[in-house]
Amino acid sequence: MPSDAVRRLAAEPVDHRFKGLPPDATAAGLTVGELAGQARDLHTGGFTTPVLTLDADALAHNLAVLGEYAARHHLAFAPHGKTCMAPQLFERQLEHGAWGITAAVPHQARVYRAFGIRRIFLANELVDPAALRWVAAELAADPDFRFVCYVDSVRGVRLMDRALQGQGARVDVVVELGAGEGARTGARSDDDCRAVADAVAATATLRLVGVAGYEAEVPDADAEKVHAWLRRLTALAVEFDKAGRFGADVEEIVVSAGGSAWFDAVADVFEELPALSRPVLKLLRSGAYVSHDHGWYGRLTPFNRVPEEGGLRPAFRLWTQVVSRPSPTQAFVNAGKRDVAYDLGLPEAELVRDAFTGDERPATGVRVVKLSDQHAWLETDSAEDVQVGDWVALGMSHPCTIFEKWPLIPVVSADGAVREYVRTFF
Repeated sequence: MPSDAVRRLAAEPVDHRFKGLPPDATAAGLTVGELAGQARDLHTGGFTTPVLTLDADALAHNLAVLGEYAARHHLAFAPHGKTCMAPQLFERQLEHGAWGITAAVPHQARVYRAFGIRRIFLANELVDPAALRWVAAELAADPDFRFVCYVDSVRGVRLMDRALQGQGARVDVVVELGAGEGARTGARSDDDCRAVADAVAATATLRLVGVAGYEAEVPDADAEKVHAWLRRLTALAVEFDKAGRFGADVEEIVVSAGGSAWFDAVADVFEELPALSRPVLKLLRSGAYVSHDHGWYGRLTPFNRVPEEGGLRPAFRLWTQVVSRPSPTQAFVNAGKRDVAYDLGLPEAELVRDAFTGDERPATGVRVVKLSDQHAWLETDSAEDVQVGDWVALGMSHPCTIFEKWPLIPVVSADGAVREYVRTFF
């Protein structure tokens, strides 16, 4: 059942904040819930272009597939919420067995708590004093709240300790092992990790509960290198346990990794982890799966290597409209950088819907070659490929930068009706 906070989203007015929604719904003073109750057709119900949509069936499929994958491989799952920042989707991820939700920055954690998320894994070192005091206050106020974050430096540990003095709460931390020289964050060597763990042990405000990292940052990553790095991570957990670095009050040891490109390697290596002195929370953190995409993650997904384990479907489609056809080989649609994800490649034209007949056909011969702020430049093979007024559906790469541009996203059922809207908070 949705939480009270999620249910209240349906009471928001349909207004100027939300792109692509029917203007007459605003004029009538409808709420999001009332508009959803009308189940309007995406193409004939007054929606304006550009409008981003999510496919209801693809969304349900993806949520089920990775939930089942994690369960099958005995992995706990804390999907990275920064992908969608959508509390409605967080609740569905939890319904599919997620342990909690991963965050990257304090603002995201605050959104999660506003919508009742009980377990948050913050995959960054947190040294902001105000944010740490907020975390401490949340922990003190709610005994059921679980919060874990990275530490990757002795200086960071000291800063955290200073900020948490007198706050009345201990913060659980995991030492982040960096993926290698030139990679992103994380302690670079095992000795560095030991020094960070020693620094944590010297505080009364922090509690070491495990180790973590991000395997996709392994330089020149391939299966062999990623598996080797993950074995370094699990070996560090074994070493720390044998050395007694996890306190007697630590009920489970956290070992965490896993983006959307190598979760099969994470499953392989975490399965090899020997029994430790107490239960191990093997925590996977993939996030882009929820919507998948038409390009980047379509190529990177581990299901390409292990198709027998399942597969994901691209759920996004951005419907645009041809507003200019200045030549037989050139056309312009009314969506650009303000609406489209483009950091991992230009969008791809998927479908064309005829402005007069409503017939849909594959966008054969139509290519996106450039983006302006509010236009996509199309190159076409012939004058008949698209006409002014036609709707063109674009597929895009990188869910994180798709979700962030749209505060309210229609979810389209197989019959073309919109019965749900997903609210995002970036």
